[in-house]
Amino acid sequence: MDSKTSLQIFNTTDKDLFQHCALIMSQTDPWVRYGMDSGLCLKSFDGEGKEIYCLEMEGRLEGFAIIQLAGTFRGYIQTLCVNGERRGMGLGTKLLEFCQERILKISPNLFICVSDFNQEALKLYERFGFRKIGELPDFLRPGLTEILLRKTYGPVIGWRAPQNQ
Repeated sequence: MDSKTSLQIFNTTDKDLFQHCALIMSQTDPWVRYGMDSGLCLKSFDGEGKEIYCLEMEGRLEGFAIIQLAGTFRGYIQTLCVNGERRGMGLGTKLLEFCQERILKISPNLFICVSDFNQEALKLYERFGFRKIGELPDFLRPGLTEILLRKTYGPVIGWRAPQNQ
């Protein structure tokens, strides 16, 4: 990706875009390995307290993020997905940067889970500053483990969002 590449990240509630996102999701790992078709992936967009952000490159949907902004783990990046053909171009990092900026408006903590077999994603998250805080064996499928990661800027009590955000 060069400096002339047009990149846009935007919030959406568009159900048609959700379907397109679910299709991208169902065609990439880890969701392929979990056996999740686009119908099952589409259910990831349901629920209260979620915001969905799409990433377009040159006018084409290439990725998205679903973040949870309510509850005990507000600041949880539930889903981060980049089109398989576009991985390794820095789009995942762009989405992470965007999610971090959004989450830091309400919480000093960012959380994300990664499948233990998804080593490339784990490396990305660790480079971004996430640290392992636990494992969730058999969380989505028997025999597979999710790793819970956290990036923190301090404890919740007494934390104030940066004023320049």
